[in-house]
Amino acid sequence: MDVCCINRPFDDQTEDRIRMEAEAILAILKRCLFDWTLIGSEAIDYEISKIPNVERRRKAERIMSISRKRSL
Repeated sequence: MDVCCINRPFDDQTEDRIRMEAEAILAILKRCLFDWTLIGSEAIDYEISKIPNVERRRKAERIMSISRKRSL
């Protein structure tokens, strides 16, 4: 999952397509808590660190905190 996906739940949900994409991402993340493995990386950490909005950056960091593996 890339950083655009991680940020989708924080986008304006008034557009149907964005809302449906956000719901899909949240469903995937929920599965990562129980059945699947979310994989993080240094590249994802770097991209998240460059998010200018502090609140949004912290939310993305919280999401990635559930990752159990890191890619090489």
